[in-house]
Amino acid sequence: MSNDIILEIFILSILIFITGLLSMAELAIAASRKVKLEKMKREGVKHAQTVINLMQNPNEYLSSIQMGITLIGILTGVIGGSTISKPLETILENYIPFGNIMAILLVVVITTYFTMVIGELVPKRIALNNPEKIAIKIAKFTTILSKISTPIVIILSKSTDFTLKIIGSKKTERDLATEDEIKLLIKEGIKAGTIEKEEEDIIKRVFRLDEEKVDMLMTPKKDIIWIDLEEGYDKLKKTIIESERSIFPVARDDIDNVLGVVQTKDILSSLLSEEELDIESYIKKPLIVPENLSTLSILKLLKENKEYVHIALVVDEYGNVEGLITLNDILEGIVGDIPGIDETDEPKIVKRKDGSWLIDGGFGIDNFKDFFKIEEHMPQEHEDGYTTLAGFILSYLERLPELGETFSWNNFKFEVVDMDGHIIDKVLIKENGQQL
Repeated sequence: MSNDIILEIFILSILIFITGLLSMAELAIAASRKVKLEKMKREGVKHAQTVINLMQNPNEYLSSIQMGITLIGILTGVIGGSTISKPLETILENYIPFGNIMAILLVVVITTYFTMVIGELVPKRIALNNPEKIAIKIAKFTTILSKISTPIVIILSKSTDFTLKIIGSKKTERDLATEDEIKLLIKEGIKAGTIEKEEEDIIKRVFRLDEEKVDMLMTPKKDIIWIDLEEGYDKLKKTIIESERSIFPVARDDIDNVLGVVQTKDILSSLLSEEELDIESYIKKPLIVPENLSTLSILKLLKENKEYVHIALVVDEYGNVEGLITLNDILEGIVGDIPGIDETDEPKIVKRKDGSWLIDGGFGIDNFKDFFKIEEHMPQEHEDGYTTLAGFILSYLERLPELGETFSWNNFKFEVVDMDGHIIDKVLIKENGQQL
């Protein structure tokens, strides 16, 4: 093999290597996440800002890289087809017909193979493994290439923008991650073992806060323990001590005539010393919120309004109290039931020895779906807008059930085992195959 052939093969190898470098640069910058680069920038990583600048002006680096790949492709074809194939043609003509054509085809196949593997596939796989790190390493090289090819890049960029405008393709923010994309990333993280199942549950509940109305987490009106100023001292004291609550709404005659809230710690000394208890002097202003407000909005209000205690009274359009919600309620809505909080309340859901579940009618429908891992929507869930298990039963039956009434849905059997007037108080649930 002559020195000229060796030199040409060497030049061809260099060109394929540069093609790989350009392909790796193109994909690394395209696949990089701006959030990660911003973090690296704050940590003082060199050239992180350079990559961010390139991402903000994709036309510049894409045009430069594409121009480089195209020119190298042309040079590779010229060197392979017109020079290396010549000596091969001479050899093949002695053994097969059309040796010149076969020589060119053979060189093209070999060149294409190495260009695909070394110039495309391997570099792009490397770029995808750690795009931010690769992008930072080759950022300076990409910037220099962009500056050298600036005149041509301007023409190509303008042509690209004009073409996109004609076909109606608008520029979008490539780094805006949607809720669905984040959920997909979480699922991938769980499969990879980098995210725990409990973390997934918490993140899902956080996303749900903006959709959940306050009535999904609040204590309903009938279950509110409140202080009636018209009651005698002994009864007030008994209510405060036996309930073991830290905060109480205060009203006269009816909870709808609410005056405010009082914290147990403020009146504790008077209770212990048997002094005359002047509850009105300890009343604090509560946060009043409409019943159609989202849980996330209430959380923001509680954070922003420092003068309020961490409780909100929920009212309807006529100003009547519908329930109350505390920071603990919101916290439980995010992380699930927390042992030790509101321990005086009866458990919302209890597993019995036979495997059935005894559940409060007021158990939140979202919590019910999470508990039993129900992915699909419940019947008429959005149309009727119910938020509790009792609401589901009323919607499904389209009437008030009778005590002891049973019905089946999906893989579950339901039995209404306790009614408090017109309120569904307790429901027994078993999976199909078990006897109610």
